[in-house]
Amino acid sequence: MRQNVRSTFSTSERDSRVKVALVFGTRPEAIKMFPVVHALRAQPGVETRVIVTAQHRGLLDQVLEIAGIVPDIDLDVMVPNQTLDGLTAKLIVELGKAFDAEKPDRIVVHGDTLTTMVASLAAYYRKIPVAHVEAGLRSGDIHHPWPEEVNRRVVACIADMNFAPTQAAADALLRENRDAAGIHITGNTVIDALLATRDRVVADASLASGLDDLAARFAGKRIVAVTSHRRENFGGGMEAIARSIADIAARPDVAVIFPVHPNPNVRPVMDAVLGDLPNVAMIEPLDYPHFVRLLDLCHLVLTDSGGVQEEAPSLGKPVLVMRETTERPEGVEAGTAKLVGTDRALIVREVLALLDDQDAYDAMARAHNPFGDGGAAERIAVVIAAG
Repeated sequence: MRQNVRSTFSTSERDSRVKVALVFGTRPEAIKMFPVVHALRAQPGVETRVIVTAQHRGLLDQVLEIAGIVPDIDLDVMVPNQTLDGLTAKLIVELGKAFDAEKPDRIVVHGDTLTTMVASLAAYYRKIPVAHVEAGLRSGDIHHPWPEEVNRRVVACIADMNFAPTQAAADALLRENRDAAGIHITGNTVIDALLATRDRVVADASLASGLDDLAARFAGKRIVAVTSHRRENFGGGMEAIARSIADIAARPDVAVIFPVHPNPNVRPVMDAVLGDLPNVAMIEPLDYPHFVRLLDLCHLVLTDSGGVQEEAPSLGKPVLVMRETTERPEGVEAGTAKLVGTDRALIVREVLALLDDQDAYDAMARAHNPFGDGGAAERIAVVIAAG
Protein backbone atom coordinates (compact mmCIF):
# COMPACT_ATOMS: atom_id res chain seq x y z
CA MET A 1 0.00 0.00 0.00
CA ARG A 2 1.29 3.46 -0.92
CA GLN A 3 1.10 5.98 1.88
CA ASN A 4 0.89 9.76 1.74
CA VAL A 5 3.69 11.76 3.29
CA ARG A 6 2.63 12.61 6.83
CA SER A 7 4.16 12.81 10.27
CA THR A 8 3.16 10.23 12.88
CA PHE A 9 5.52 11.22 15.70
CA SER A 10 3.61 12.47 18.72
CA THR A 11 4.79 15.51 20.69
CA SER A 12 5.84 13.36 23.65
CA GLU A 13 7.80 11.04 21.40
CA ARG A 14 9.55 13.99 19.82
CA ASP A 15 10.57 15.22 23.24
CA SER A 16 12.00 11.93 24.46
CA ARG A 17 13.11 9.82 21.54
CA VAL A 18 15.69 9.99 18.78
CA LYS A 19 13.85 10.03 15.47
CA VAL A 20 15.70 8.05 12.81
CA ALA A 21 14.52 7.79 9.22
CA LEU A 22 16.00 4.94 7.17
CA VAL A 23 15.88 5.67 3.44
CA PHE A 24 16.41 3.17 0.62
CA GLY A 25 15.00 2.33 -2.76
CA THR A 26 16.50 -0.76 -4.42
CA ARG A 27 16.54 -4.47 -3.75
CA PRO A 28 20.23 -4.61 -2.72
CA GLU A 29 19.72 -1.70 -0.33
CA ALA A 30 16.69 -3.38 1.21
CA ILE A 31 18.61 -6.62 1.77
CA LYS A 32 21.45 -4.79 3.49
CA MET A 33 19.23 -2.39 5.43
CA PHE A 34 16.58 -4.72 6.84
CA PRO A 35 18.94 -5.98 9.58
CA VAL A 36 19.61 -2.33 10.50
CA VAL A 37 15.88 -1.57 10.64
CA HIS A 38 15.30 -4.48 13.02
CA ALA A 39 18.36 -3.67 15.12
CA LEU A 40 17.35 -0.02 15.53
CA ARG A 41 13.79 -0.98 16.43
CA ALA A 42 15.22 -3.05 19.26
CA GLN A 43 17.13 -0.07 20.65
CA PRO A 44 15.42 1.76 23.54
CA GLY A 45 14.91 5.45 22.94
CA VAL A 46 14.90 5.19 19.14
CA GLU A 47 11.86 5.86 16.96
CA THR A 48 12.31 4.51 13.44
CA ARG A 49 10.65 5.45 10.20
CA VAL A 50 11.22 3.61 6.93
CA ILE A 51 11.06 5.71 3.77
CA VAL A 52 11.36 3.89 0.46
CA THR A 53 11.66 5.52 -2.93
CA ALA A 54 10.95 2.31 -4.88
CA GLN A 55 13.73 3.11 -7.32
CA HIS A 56 13.31 -0.63 -8.07
CA ARG A 57 9.62 -1.39 -7.52
CA GLY A 58 9.01 -5.13 -7.80
CA LEU A 59 12.49 -6.19 -6.68
CA LEU A 60 12.27 -3.96 -3.62
CA ASP A 61 8.86 -5.27 -2.62
CA GLN A 62 10.13 -8.87 -2.63
CA VAL A 63 12.63 -8.07 0.09
CA LEU A 64 10.29 -5.95 2.17
CA GLU A 65 7.77 -8.77 2.30
CA ILE A 66 10.32 -11.39 3.33
CA ALA A 67 11.85 -9.04 5.92
CA GLY A 68 8.47 -8.17 7.41
CA ILE A 69 8.91 -4.44 6.85
CA VAL A 70 6.03 -2.18 5.86
CA PRO A 71 7.30 1.24 4.76
CA ASP A 72 5.97 4.25 6.61
CA ILE A 73 6.34 6.33 3.46
CA ASP A 74 6.47 4.90 -0.07
CA LEU A 75 7.34 7.50 -2.69
CA ASP A 76 6.94 5.05 -5.61
CA VAL A 77 9.11 7.07 -7.98
CA MET A 78 9.87 4.38 -10.56
CA VAL A 79 8.71 4.95 -14.14
CA PRO A 80 9.62 3.01 -17.30
CA ASN A 81 12.92 3.99 -18.93
CA GLN A 82 13.68 6.58 -16.27
CA THR A 83 16.79 8.70 -16.80
CA LEU A 84 19.33 9.44 -14.11
CA ASP A 85 18.71 13.18 -14.25
CA GLY A 86 14.94 12.78 -14.29
CA LEU A 87 15.06 10.40 -11.34
CA THR A 88 17.41 12.73 -9.46
CA ALA A 89 15.01 15.65 -9.92
CA LYS A 90 12.03 13.64 -8.74
CA LEU A 91 13.88 12.24 -5.74
CA ILE A 92 15.19 15.58 -4.47
CA VAL A 93 11.68 17.05 -4.44
CA GLU A 94 9.85 14.06 -2.97
CA LEU A 95 12.45 13.22 -0.34
CA GLY A 96 12.54 16.87 0.66
CA LYS A 97 8.79 16.80 1.25
CA ALA A 98 9.13 13.63 3.32
CA PHE A 99 11.88 15.10 5.49
CA ASP A 100 9.92 18.31 5.99
CA ALA A 101 6.91 16.31 7.17
CA GLU A 102 8.81 13.89 9.39
CA LYS A 103 11.53 16.19 10.76
CA PRO A 104 13.83 13.29 11.71
CA ASP A 105 16.81 13.83 13.97
CA ARG A 106 18.92 11.71 11.64
CA ILE A 107 18.65 9.80 8.38
CA VAL A 108 20.38 6.53 7.60
CA VAL A 109 21.29 5.63 4.03
CA HIS A 110 23.12 2.76 2.45
CA GLY A 111 25.78 2.29 -0.16
CA ASP A 112 25.87 3.99 -3.51
CA THR A 113 22.48 4.29 -5.20
CA LEU A 114 20.89 7.43 -6.56
CA THR A 115 18.40 7.25 -3.69
CA THR A 116 21.29 7.30 -1.22
CA MET A 117 23.07 10.23 -2.81
CA VAL A 118 19.95 12.37 -3.24
CA ALA A 119 18.60 11.57 0.24
CA SER A 120 21.92 12.70 1.71
CA LEU A 121 21.79 15.92 -0.28
CA ALA A 122 18.17 16.61 0.71
CA ALA A 123 19.08 16.00 4.35
CA TYR A 124 22.08 18.31 4.08
CA TYR A 125 19.87 21.11 2.77
CA ARG A 126 17.88 20.75 6.01
CA LYS A 127 20.92 20.29 8.27
CA ILE A 128 19.79 16.77 9.19
CA PRO A 129 22.76 14.54 10.13
CA VAL A 130 23.41 11.58 7.84
CA ALA A 131 24.66 8.11 8.79
CA HIS A 132 26.11 6.11 5.88
CA VAL A 133 26.03 2.31 6.04
CA GLU A 134 28.64 0.58 3.84
CA ALA A 135 30.75 3.72 3.65
CA GLY A 136 34.22 4.02 2.18
CA LEU A 137 34.02 1.63 -0.77
CA ARG A 138 36.11 2.98 -3.64
CA SER A 139 37.12 1.67 -7.05
CA GLY A 140 39.23 4.73 -7.85
CA ASP A 141 37.49 5.20 -11.22
CA ILE A 142 34.47 7.51 -11.42
CA HIS A 143 33.17 5.60 -14.44
CA HIS A 144 33.44 2.08 -12.95
CA PRO A 145 30.99 1.44 -11.41
CA TRP A 146 28.96 4.21 -12.98
CA PRO A 147 27.30 6.26 -11.50
CA GLU A 148 27.77 4.53 -8.14
CA GLU A 149 31.36 5.59 -7.57
CA VAL A 150 30.46 9.28 -7.63
CA ASN A 151 27.29 8.69 -5.61
CA ARG A 152 29.23 7.24 -2.69
CA ARG A 153 31.85 9.99 -2.82
CA VAL A 154 29.14 12.67 -2.60
CA VAL A 155 27.63 10.97 0.46
CA ALA A 156 31.04 10.88 2.14
CA CYS A 157 31.20 14.68 1.95
CA ILE A 158 27.95 14.93 3.90
CA ALA A 159 27.76 12.04 6.39
CA ASP A 160 28.96 12.56 9.96
CA MET A 161 28.65 8.84 10.79
CA ASN A 162 30.41 6.48 8.38
CA PHE A 163 29.98 2.75 8.96
CA ALA A 164 32.85 1.15 7.08
CA PRO A 165 32.55 -2.60 6.46
CA THR A 166 36.33 -3.17 6.47
CA GLN A 167 39.59 -1.54 7.50
CA ALA A 168 40.34 -0.80 3.85
CA ALA A 169 37.08 1.12 3.55
CA ALA A 170 37.88 3.06 6.70
CA ASP A 171 41.35 3.86 5.34
CA ALA A 172 39.80 5.21 2.13
CA LEU A 173 37.67 7.60 4.18
CA LEU A 174 40.68 8.72 6.19
CA ARG A 175 42.59 9.45 2.98
CA GLU A 176 39.72 11.76 2.04
CA ASN A 177 40.14 13.59 5.36
CA ARG A 178 36.90 12.35 6.91
CA ASP A 179 36.73 12.75 10.68
CA ALA A 180 38.22 9.65 12.27
CA ALA A 181 35.84 9.97 15.24
CA GLY A 182 32.90 9.43 12.89
CA ILE A 183 34.28 6.30 11.22
CA HIS A 184 33.21 2.94 12.66
CA ILE A 185 34.36 -0.44 11.30
CA THR A 186 31.36 -2.75 11.60
CA GLY A 187 31.51 -5.48 8.96
CA ASN A 188 28.94 -5.56 6.19
CA THR A 189 25.25 -5.91 6.98
CA VAL A 190 24.76 -8.15 3.94
CA ILE A 191 26.40 -10.95 5.91
CA ASP A 192 23.82 -10.41 8.68
CA ALA A 193 21.05 -10.68 6.09
CA LEU A 194 22.57 -13.71 4.39
CA LEU A 195 23.13 -15.76 7.53
CA ALA A 196 19.71 -14.93 8.98
CA THR A 197 17.99 -15.82 5.71
CA ARG A 198 19.92 -19.05 5.28
CA ASP A 199 18.87 -20.10 8.77
CA ARG A 200 15.25 -19.40 7.86
CA VAL A 201 15.52 -21.43 4.65
CA VAL A 202 17.10 -24.35 6.51
CA ALA A 203 14.30 -24.24 9.07
CA ASP A 204 11.57 -23.90 6.45
CA ALA A 205 12.48 -25.28 3.01
CA SER A 206 9.18 -24.04 1.56
CA LEU A 207 10.60 -20.50 1.60
CA ALA A 208 12.85 -21.43 -1.34
CA SER A 209 11.01 -24.39 -2.89
CA GLY A 210 10.70 -22.57 -6.22
CA LEU A 211 14.15 -23.89 -7.20
CA ASP A 212 13.27 -27.54 -6.58
CA ASP A 213 12.50 -28.27 -10.24
CA LEU A 214 15.74 -26.71 -11.46
CA ALA A 215 17.74 -28.56 -8.82
CA ALA A 216 16.22 -31.83 -10.06
CA ARG A 217 16.67 -30.91 -13.74
CA PHE A 218 20.36 -30.15 -13.27
CA ALA A 219 21.14 -32.95 -10.79
CA GLY A 220 24.69 -34.20 -11.32
CA LYS A 221 25.82 -31.03 -13.05
CA ARG A 222 27.92 -28.27 -11.56
CA ILE A 223 25.86 -25.11 -11.47
CA VAL A 224 27.28 -21.73 -12.40
CA ALA A 225 25.13 -18.96 -10.89
CA VAL A 226 25.12 -15.76 -12.98
CA THR A 227 23.98 -12.22 -12.25
CA SER A 228 24.58 -9.29 -14.58
CA HIS A 229 23.08 -5.82 -14.72
CA ARG A 230 25.79 -3.13 -14.48
CA ARG A 231 25.23 -0.01 -16.57
CA GLU A 232 28.86 0.12 -17.64
CA ASN A 233 28.45 -3.32 -19.26
CA PHE A 234 25.43 -2.34 -21.39
CA GLY A 235 26.04 -2.87 -25.09
CA GLY A 236 29.20 -4.71 -26.11
CA GLY A 237 30.02 -5.86 -22.59
CA MET A 238 26.63 -7.50 -22.14
CA GLU A 239 26.96 -9.22 -25.52
CA ALA A 240 30.37 -10.60 -24.55
CA ILE A 241 28.98 -11.86 -21.24
CA ALA A 242 26.15 -13.64 -23.03
CA ARG A 243 28.58 -15.30 -25.47
CA SER A 244 30.85 -16.45 -22.67
CA ILE A 245 27.91 -18.03 -20.83
CA ALA A 246 26.98 -19.88 -24.00
CA ASP A 247 30.53 -21.21 -24.29
CA ILE A 248 30.55 -22.38 -20.68
CA ALA A 249 27.14 -24.01 -20.98
CA ALA A 250 28.32 -26.08 -23.94
CA ARG A 251 29.98 -28.43 -21.47
CA PRO A 252 27.73 -31.39 -20.65
CA ASP A 253 28.72 -31.38 -16.98
CA VAL A 254 27.74 -27.73 -16.43
CA ALA A 255 24.44 -25.91 -16.00
CA VAL A 256 23.84 -22.19 -15.71
CA ILE A 257 21.11 -20.63 -13.59
CA PHE A 258 20.69 -16.98 -14.45
CA PRO A 259 18.11 -14.77 -12.69
CA VAL A 260 17.86 -12.12 -15.39
CA HIS A 261 17.51 -8.48 -14.41
CA PRO A 262 14.40 -6.87 -15.93
CA ASN A 263 16.36 -3.92 -17.37
CA PRO A 264 15.67 -3.73 -21.14
CA ASN A 265 19.41 -3.40 -21.76
CA VAL A 266 19.91 -6.88 -20.31
CA ARG A 267 17.05 -9.25 -21.08
CA PRO A 268 16.86 -8.94 -24.90
CA VAL A 269 20.62 -9.51 -25.23
CA MET A 270 20.50 -12.64 -23.11
CA ASP A 271 17.37 -13.98 -24.81
CA ALA A 272 18.99 -13.65 -28.23
CA VAL A 273 22.10 -15.62 -27.30
CA LEU A 274 20.99 -17.99 -24.56
CA GLY A 275 17.29 -18.47 -25.08
CA ASP A 276 17.46 -21.92 -26.73
CA LEU A 277 20.33 -23.51 -24.77
CA PRO A 278 19.27 -26.60 -22.79
CA ASN A 279 21.87 -26.14 -20.06
CA VAL A 280 20.91 -22.52 -19.36
CA ALA A 281 17.92 -21.60 -17.20
CA MET A 282 17.11 -17.91 -17.53
CA ILE A 283 14.63 -17.23 -14.79
CA GLU A 284 12.84 -14.27 -13.29
CA PRO A 285 14.64 -12.32 -10.53
CA LEU A 286 14.62 -14.28 -7.29
CA ASP A 287 13.38 -13.15 -3.93
CA TYR A 288 16.09 -13.22 -1.32
CA PRO A 289 15.45 -16.69 0.18
CA HIS A 290 15.56 -18.23 -3.28
CA PHE A 291 18.73 -16.31 -4.13
CA VAL A 292 20.39 -17.57 -0.95
CA ARG A 293 19.40 -21.11 -1.90
CA LEU A 294 20.89 -20.58 -5.37
CA LEU A 295 24.18 -19.60 -3.73
CA ASP A 296 24.00 -22.83 -1.73
CA LEU A 297 23.27 -24.92 -4.85
CA CYS A 298 25.88 -23.45 -7.14
CA HIS A 299 29.51 -24.46 -7.65
CA LEU A 300 30.72 -20.94 -8.44
CA VAL A 301 29.38 -17.46 -9.16
CA LEU A 302 29.86 -15.28 -12.22
CA THR A 303 28.67 -11.73 -11.53
CA ASP A 304 29.03 -8.03 -12.12
CA SER A 305 27.14 -7.26 -8.90
CA GLY A 306 28.67 -5.67 -5.85
CA GLY A 307 26.89 -7.42 -3.00
CA VAL A 308 27.34 -10.91 -4.43
CA GLN A 309 31.10 -10.44 -4.06
CA GLU A 310 30.46 -10.33 -0.31
CA GLU A 311 27.69 -12.91 -0.02
CA ALA A 312 29.06 -15.85 -2.01
CA PRO A 313 32.35 -16.19 -0.07
CA SER A 314 30.36 -16.55 3.15
CA LEU A 315 29.00 -19.78 1.68
CA GLY A 316 32.36 -20.89 0.31
CA LYS A 317 31.66 -20.12 -3.35
CA PRO A 318 34.36 -18.62 -5.62
CA VAL A 319 33.36 -15.38 -7.36
CA LEU A 320 34.48 -14.25 -10.79
CA VAL A 321 33.71 -10.54 -11.19
CA MET A 322 32.79 -9.35 -14.67
CA ARG A 323 34.09 -5.84 -14.15
CA GLU A 324 37.37 -4.04 -14.80
CA THR A 325 37.58 -2.67 -11.26
CA THR A 326 35.91 -3.36 -7.95
CA GLU A 327 35.18 -1.21 -4.92
CA ARG A 328 35.55 -4.40 -2.87
CA PRO A 329 39.26 -5.15 -3.38
CA GLU A 330 39.37 -7.00 -0.05
CA GLY A 331 37.78 -10.01 -1.74
CA VAL A 332 40.38 -10.04 -4.50
CA GLU A 333 43.20 -9.62 -1.97
CA ALA A 334 41.80 -12.42 0.22
CA GLY A 335 41.46 -14.72 -2.78
CA THR A 336 37.68 -15.15 -2.63
CA ALA A 337 37.13 -13.16 -5.84
CA LYS A 338 38.91 -12.56 -9.14
CA LEU A 339 38.38 -9.81 -11.72
CA VAL A 340 37.71 -11.11 -15.24
CA GLY A 341 36.15 -8.07 -16.92
CA THR A 342 33.94 -8.63 -19.95
CA ASP A 343 36.52 -10.34 -22.13
CA ARG A 344 34.79 -13.42 -23.50
CA ALA A 345 37.90 -15.59 -23.71
CA LEU A 346 39.10 -14.60 -20.23
CA ILE A 347 35.73 -15.30 -18.61
CA VAL A 348 35.56 -18.75 -20.18
CA ARG A 349 39.17 -19.56 -19.32
CA GLU A 350 38.78 -18.62 -15.65
CA VAL A 351 35.51 -20.51 -15.24
CA LEU A 352 36.97 -23.62 -16.83
CA ALA A 353 40.03 -23.37 -14.59
CA LEU A 354 37.80 -23.51 -11.53
CA LEU A 355 35.84 -26.41 -13.00
CA ASP A 356 38.91 -28.45 -13.95
CA ASP A 357 41.49 -27.59 -11.27
CA GLN A 358 40.37 -28.68 -7.81
CA ASP A 359 43.30 -27.00 -6.12
CA ALA A 360 42.47 -23.66 -7.74
CA TYR A 361 38.84 -24.07 -6.74
CA ASP A 362 39.68 -24.97 -3.14
CA ALA A 363 42.04 -22.01 -2.81
CA MET A 364 39.17 -19.62 -3.55
CA ALA A 365 36.42 -21.57 -1.77
CA ARG A 366 38.37 -21.85 1.48
CA ALA A 367 39.74 -18.31 1.56
CA HIS A 368 38.76 -16.17 4.51
CA ASN A 369 35.78 -13.91 3.87
CA PRO A 370 36.86 -10.39 4.90
CA PHE A 371 33.40 -8.82 4.84
CA GLY A 372 31.89 -9.60 8.20
CA ASP A 373 30.65 -11.97 10.88
CA GLY A 374 26.91 -11.29 11.03
CA GLY A 375 26.99 -8.67 13.80
CA ALA A 376 27.24 -5.46 11.77
CA ALA A 377 23.67 -4.23 12.19
CA GLU A 378 23.82 -4.45 15.98
CA ARG A 379 27.07 -2.47 16.06
CA ILE A 380 25.55 0.21 13.81
CA ALA A 381 22.38 0.46 15.89
CA VAL A 382 24.31 0.93 19.11
CA VAL A 383 26.34 3.81 17.68
CA ILE A 384 23.29 5.55 16.20
CA ALA A 385 21.30 5.17 19.42
CA ALA A 386 24.17 6.68 21.41
CA GLY A 387 24.08 9.69 19.10
